Amino acid sequence: MATPIVMPKLGMVMTEGKVSKWRRAHGDEVKQGEVIAEIETEKLNYELEATEAGILYAFAQEGDTVAVYGTMGYLLAKGEAAPAAPPPQSATEASPGGQPTPVMRREPVAASASGGEFSSTPGARKLAAKLGVDISQVKGTGPRGRIVEADVQASHDQPKAAPSRPAAAAPAIPPGLPTTSKTVPMMGMRKGIADHMRSSIQSTAQLTFTLELDTTELAKRRKEASRAAGTALTNPHLIIKACALALKRVPELNTVLAGDRILYFDDVNIAVAVALPEGLIVPVIRKVQEKSVFDIAKEAHDLGGRARAGQLSPDEVLGGTFTVSVIPTVDTFTPILNKGQSAILGVGGAKNKPLAVDGQVAIRETVTLSLTVDHQTVDGAVAANFMRALQQYIEQPDPLFK
Repeated sequence: MATPIVMPKLGMVMTEGKVSKWRRAHGDEVKQGEVIAEIETEKLNYELEATEAGILYAFAQEGDTVAVYGTMGYLLAKGEAAPAAPPPQSATEASPGGQPTPVMRREPVAASASGGEFSSTPGARKLAAKLGVDISQVKGTGPRGRIVEADVQASHDQPKAAPSRPAAAAPAIPPGLPTTSKTVPMMGMRKGIADHMRSSIQSTAQLTFTLELDTTELAKRRKEASRAAGTALTNPHLIIKACALALKRVPELNTVLAGDRILYFDDVNIAVAVALPEGLIVPVIRKVQEKSVFDIAKEAHDLGGRARAGQLSPDEVLGGTFTVSVIPTVDTFTPILNKGQSAILGVGGAKNKPLAVDGQVAIRETVTLSLTVDHQTVDGAVAANFMRALQQYIEQPDPLFK
């Protein structure tokens, strides 16, 4: 029986992926576990392995965009005839314990009322037909202006305005600007980040707290431990550990908002932001509460290196319950929540400055922390309790080295 080759779901918000390359040719005999294709998403490049041995029958072309769980081809037994390509329809995710519905996303392009062209997802076209919405009049907000189901629903729900003269089209760019030197389309990872950040701002009540901490003792202990173990520790490694300890004391921040439910977790999975030339990716260190600072340093170094090389697996960017973002070149900044999570900590760079210590002025190392919380799930007093717990662990760092 033919085995479908389907587009995997590589992230919570992923709806489609691109077949960037077939690693084996149509008609090749492949082994189970052999890499047969490269998949590109807004966050990851992923090597797709054959789920079993067979003859590769690929009908998705390189560059095609395929819906999550959509069929890209089949693995056939010798002499087996290939099934017909699935008809265009929306992707259907597998129910728990069920099987995915194999579908292929074919992106149609049609003429709009204004004479231009628009593209839409199969789900958007189906919903438009159901609601009686003229899809050619809907403005798309999906990748490359594609019309998605939310656009159709928004068009249907908006109040019908009284007939009026059409408004003048907005200029492509604001007037008075100099000649552009380059135009870069918002797409790929940059588009994914923009959509994610905008959605986070729109769906949360974000509030930020800042606190300057004395990290002199932390830096001293870090250098001693680094020399003794032969492993380079950094302030962020120790702050990640401090976050895990503080989250066990103030568990309201180690939560995820899912609809009208607040999900609490015993494990502290800390997502650590890694800057890339094309944007940002946030791999996850799991069960930080169980790891030593040396384990954290090793894992953070490994994840960061593979993130920059584009070698992270989907599982390594999923499952974060709290996020830490470090920008060592600035004193402080306002981090934006990773959507769903209740809190994110921004860590600025360390600097030396005069502080009053025991009635005397001394030069001390300081770091400013910025905590953004979702006020829907975290009250100000709770956020303050977390910051004070964090301060205790950072300024009196002995527990971090146990």
